[in-house]
Amino acid sequence: MKIHPGSACLLAFLFIVTPVVAQDDPWAAPLPPEVPWSGKSLSLLVGEDDPWVTPSELTGLTATPSYDETIAWLQKLVAATPELEMISLGKSHEGRKIWMVIASTDHAFTPAELKATGKPTLLAQAGIHSGEIDGKDAGLMLLRDMTVRDKKANLLRGTNFLFVPILSVDGHERSSPYSRINQRGPVESGWRTNARNLNLNRDYSKLDTPEMQAIVQAINRWEPDLYLDLHVTDGIDYQYDITFGYSGTHALSPSIAAWLDKRLTPALNKDLKAMGHVPGPLIFAVNNLDPGEGIVAWTAPPRFSNGYGDVRHLPTVLVENLSLKSYRQRVLGTYVLLESSLRTLARYGNQLRRAIQADRIREPEQIPLTWRVPETSPETLEFLGIGWRTEPSDVSGQDHIIYTGEPVTLEVPVIKYIEPEVVVSRPRAYWIPPAWSEVIERLTLHGIYRDTMTEVHEVEVETLHFTEVAYEDEPFEGHVRVTAAAAGETRVVTFPPGTVRVPTDQPLGDLAVYLLEPRSPDSFFQWGFFLEVLQRSEYVEAYVMEPLARRMLERDPDLKEAFEDAVAADPDFAADPQARLQWFYKKTPYYDQRWNVYPVGIER
Repeated sequence: MKIHPGSACLLAFLFIVTPVVAQDDPWAAPLPPEVPWSGKSLSLLVGEDDPWVTPSELTGLTATPSYDETIAWLQKLVAATPELEMISLGKSHEGRKIWMVIASTDHAFTPAELKATGKPTLLAQAGIHSGEIDGKDAGLMLLRDMTVRDKKANLLRGTNFLFVPILSVDGHERSSPYSRINQRGPVESGWRTNARNLNLNRDYSKLDTPEMQAIVQAINRWEPDLYLDLHVTDGIDYQYDITFGYSGTHALSPSIAAWLDKRLTPALNKDLKAMGHVPGPLIFAVNNLDPGEGIVAWTAPPRFSNGYGDVRHLPTVLVENLSLKSYRQRVLGTYVLLESSLRTLARYGNQLRRAIQADRIREPEQIPLTWRVPETSPETLEFLGIGWRTEPSDVSGQDHIIYTGEPVTLEVPVIKYIEPEVVVSRPRAYWIPPAWSEVIERLTLHGIYRDTMTEVHEVEVETLHFTEVAYEDEPFEGHVRVTAAAAGETRVVTFPPGTVRVPTDQPLGDLAVYLLEPRSPDSFFQWGFFLEVLQRSEYVEAYVMEPLARRMLERDPDLKEAFEDAVAADPDFAADPQARLQWFYKKTPYYDQRWNVYPVGIER
């Protein structure tokens, strides 16, 4: 159903933001010199007298509208054109709706209708970090130009467009001129985390937050062919204004990566340069005090959007605009990137779909869970940097970097994390008892297929026994993370009704492995979903164990010999009365056989 806003909403979009931070504000961030820019993409702006000028354009792209103002403007646009519809994907902790705009010349506003068009679909998401909101204002301009202004209507003839203007809606409304100290505009912006202080771009795997549950369920329902995650980055200064990247051909989706290499990347670079922008690869410096030491090319784990897309075989591009460029430059560059992506998808979408299918049926026997840098000499990159010098500081007590604002070109090494480090063999399936309902629910939210057992099943599986358990010193993203060594043992386990079997021969089989293998940094185990099995619940008193141990020694000579060897081999053990009694306790039927044992059975 079309959304028709009330009269109050119709007026709400007509506003002008007055900058809140005065030029003489003592708290104004002393940013490096701004490099002058005047790109061809400035022609995309409309004048303030245009009936469809966006709220941000009314300020010269120096400010961004509030949540209510954004939604009111979009509702007015949707009411004016049959090509658009708005739906709510869910609600945040504070009750705000997470909106998605559907753009379709076929008026296909359900997943089934959209799929029936046969056109490839682009999903672009802004504001997962709501202080990095460039994508929202770029998307509003593009939606307008594709519909009521009829300047870019051809973009929708070959594609469908799904657009989430603000994902972290609560963080967006924690708005202030003092949100992002390293960023040049907008005047006010939202906060990095949601209402519970969780970073949504660390939540793709564990799915704690309603925002991420909403976007992952949208991915499952609408099945986009290409997914863009729109961000802003800081760290060091450089000439690039729009950078982007994805997992490469070495990772879990090599066919998709090859398409991104061959089709999307050249198109984005060409179109951005033509409109006066400076595109580049993702830039994460080896050393923020010396950009010349090189950049790091990581293989993201699935807690991040690009890592998640790689593991579930969804073409996903992480876009990072440079925070030190003006808000106007960044928004216009994002507009060009979105437009170019739609054109490329329309032209080569069938090739991309074949690549997606090839990766989904690939099912490698060995699955890398972590990556390291090969010992070979690194490749180099022509790096378009900004000149700098370092000076000693009596404030920090160390050298600090000062950027000059002058362009420099350097040849720098690229440190690539592309060699498999921790690798596991793909099992046939995982068996999860019903007691671990939270894990089962998260798998369901991801869209992972599983069979639910209605009867008792006795199954030969590998069980893992944890040793060397270590907890992180501080909580991270609402969890106490944990690691452990694990030894496997094959045995027959009785699984009760309600147990789920998760096969790995399915399109999301690789994702299931990443979530259920304890050695995976983004496994439910390492995120702390199985802390209960690491807790002892039964104990033994010395007045019972002392006589029982003597009886055990008397009736079992082999046990006596093993105990004497243990005492002789380990002085610490020999000097610890409790450890000696525990040694015997572990060999009795009273001992908790489930302590430190992974409750998920691994079917080989």
